[in-house]
Amino acid sequence: MKQFTEKEAESFLEKNKFQIAKRAFVKNKKDLLKIKIPFPWVMKISSSKIMHKAKLGGVILDIESIEQAEQSYSQLSKIQFFEEAIIQEMIRGKEIVIGIKNTPEFGHAIMFGKGGTSVEKEKDVSFRILPLRDKDISEIIKETKVSQDLTEKETKNIQNIIKKIQILIKNNPKIQELDINPLLVNEKHAIVADARLVFK
Repeated sequence: MKQFTEKEAESFLEKNKFQIAKRAFVKNKKDLLKIKIPFPWVMKISSSKIMHKAKLGGVILDIESIEQAEQSYSQLSKIQFFEEAIIQEMIRGKEIVIGIKNTPEFGHAIMFGKGGTSVEKEKDVSFRILPLRDKDISEIIKETKVSQDLTEKETKNIQNIIKKIQILIKNNPKIQELDINPLLVNEKHAIVADARLVFK
């Protein structure tokens, strides 16, 4: 098994034509001054040894200035196994989770639902075995409560992402696990803001 860092996972998705939140990587405070991404920022810890950043306090939102960014960097750099920080543009949108798991019994299964840090608590998710027809894609979305908050355009954007994920799995059958959480969805885009990837 090869587990990718968030940086590697997002680069892999970007190469496969997924839209990724604008990002930059910093290994010291001086690098913060070179970043061209407009505020507000999200800053996250990046490490090959950390899977669940939010649980460790490794995600800081709504950074509005360089001073705030320097404080946030200092905070993250004290967390064990810190390697570098990821700076992302702060995108407004509904938080969705999409997960893929290669199961011994059925092959690749997909999970769809409400994303963010409260996924495990809220459990607003539904499941299907791949491959999915258009009808199945509509159903997996409709089975969740979060679907009631989505506009027609946002639903369409999510459907397109699920279709892209199907193609990705077909072309890369050795993907063991893929988690996109959150996928930030609005009227214009469905943008990957965080991803985890494991290859067999």
